Amino acid sequence: MKTMGPAKLEVPSPKDFLKKHSKEKTLPPKKKFERNEPRKPPVPLRTDHPVMGIQSEKNFINTNAADVIMGVAKKPKPVFVDKRTGDKHDLETSGLVPKYINKKGYGVTPEYIRKRNEEVKKAQEEYDDYIQENLKEAAMKRLSDEERVAVLQGLKKNWEEVHKEFQSLSVFIDSIPKKIRKQKLEEEMKQLEHDIGVLEKHKIIYIANKQ
Repeated sequence: MKTMGPAKLEVPSPKDFLKKHSKEKTLPPKKKFERNEPRKPPVPLRTDHPVMGIQSEKNFINTNAADVIMGVAKKPKPVFVDKRTGDKHDLETSGLVPKYINKKGYGVTPEYIRKRNEEVKKAQEEYDDYIQENLKEAAMKRLSDEERVAVLQGLKKNWEEVHKEFQSLSVFIDSIPKKIRKQKLEEEMKQLEHDIGVLEKHKIIYIANKQ
């Protein structure tokens, strides 16, 4: 039983010293070899002669000729040469053969994409109908493409005029009226840029009907 403090172990006897070859592993006892598999036939003797005179009735010439006539001719493997030294490469895996464009489904829109487009179109139509009903109730109308382009051109023209006026300001702003004028022009240009961006980004614009 172990306790705290120095371990109380039995001191080995001086007679039990390490002897030579005591750590080496001993081999198992030698056993007699026994063959479990059958022996191969013995090598024929020099005086033994092979059996002679055995002939086959098969006509190998006619058989080979019939195999060649009835067999399918082997097609040569298509290759291409890209150097004058005659280096050959496989044509099938080179990408020069237009095999993908000749497939049955090449260029056809996949079924899942066509189905998704139909769902998106249907959802857009339902949304447009919903918006039209709400706009009729709210006395709103949709801006036509021609009107939207005209408004967009007018906004750009106004921005050019304001920008030209802004460029004509003096370099040194040394009075309060000049500062107020500059701030006003900057705000007008910023508002015009915002309106132009909205019209260019959104193709469908709704405006309130004038009473």
